[in-house]
Amino acid sequence: MSLKAARRIALAAQGFGEGRSEAPPTRRKLDRTVSRLGLLQIDSVSAVVRAHYMPLFSRLGPYPMASLDERASKKPRRLFEYWAHEASLLPIDTWPLMQWRMRRAAAGQGIYKQLAAFGRERKAFVDEIYQEVRTRGPIAASGIDGHKGSGGWWGWSDAKHAFEWLFWAGRITTASRRGFERLYDLPERVIPAEILSRPAPSEPDAQRQLLGIAAKALGIGTAACFRDYFRQSPEAAKAHIPELVEAGEILPVRVAGWEQRQVYLHRDARLPRKIEARALLAPFDPLVFERTRAERLFGFRYRIEIYTPAEKRQHGYYVLPFLLGDSPVARVDVKADRPAGVLRVHAAFAESGAPSDTAAELAEEFRLMQGWLGLDATEVTPAGDLGPALARQF
Repeated sequence: MSLKAARRIALAAQGFGEGRSEAPPTRRKLDRTVSRLGLLQIDSVSAVVRAHYMPLFSRLGPYPMASLDERASKKPRRLFEYWAHEASLLPIDTWPLMQWRMRRAAAGQGIYKQLAAFGRERKAFVDEIYQEVRTRGPIAASGIDGHKGSGGWWGWSDAKHAFEWLFWAGRITTASRRGFERLYDLPERVIPAEILSRPAPSEPDAQRQLLGIAAKALGIGTAACFRDYFRQSPEAAKAHIPELVEAGEILPVRVAGWEQRQVYLHRDARLPRKIEARALLAPFDPLVFERTRAERLFGFRYRIEIYTPAEKRQHGYYVLPFLLGDSPVARVDVKADRPAGVLRVHAAFAESGAPSDTAAELAEEFRLMQGWLGLDATEVTPAGDLGPALARQF
């Protein structure tokens, strides 16, 4: 198939083929969208808004962020937190599929070496913290008296290490958040009993199912694309991708320009005649968080520059791709200045071949975002090759 067809398939699979309705999306539609994506990556940077809120806005338009919070913290609970593609919110049905990763973590496998060593060497202390959660939960790591950080590894205190080890091992989970701080509790007090009672699949079965979820969420991709979605190993992909092919869940295909790579199409993937998307994307949106795939699929080379020294940044601190039609056509450095009530666009850059209406369409998207974030105005600095044209829209 052509590369343009592959793009349309990928965008439709990610929820960009249906258009936005003018009415706020229902909770059922929020649930369907999260289920379709399989995960929402969490990140601490809040230059615009926390990353896990953005993918639903990008696909559905303005929605009350409190609705997502409720799905992850109140009954009937629909989401839980765990390590998937980094820290993520996951549909509650995925809990049994993560038990193999929790078992590995408890055995010191698949986690940071320092954390694994802490779990082995400070087992009595870890058990003490677990009992604190059992007695006092929901509780934050900062709620443990007498365990202050000493400026060591990541500045974590011993208590924080213990909480993180217990979280990785699945012995505690996130009950809710206070601001961005996790409040931990026991899974049996957080995860619905019906989910907890389900038998956990074997590790091979769980790995295969996760690859299938990734393939459906992406629509089309390579084995590397699918395994990256839930941070699975090359060995898992090598073992289970052929099984998905044999079961007819994914189909080997060829994509023009990807001749050196085996590509797979999910059996439920759709090929719309046209994609008319318009969306600002978080840096951690599932459409672009695997940077190599984004580059091959769209010719869009994207790197986040948060940790790049300011003088060496090409595009800015917190840069959002702008999707228009079936391709990213621009990127913008944005910050929500909440004290001033202003959405600040520090710079805007057009991609090669961006259409003539890019600035006007981008301005409309910023107006939508401004309202969603509850800000009073959007101010554009005319920096970057698209900056002057965008500034004239305000």
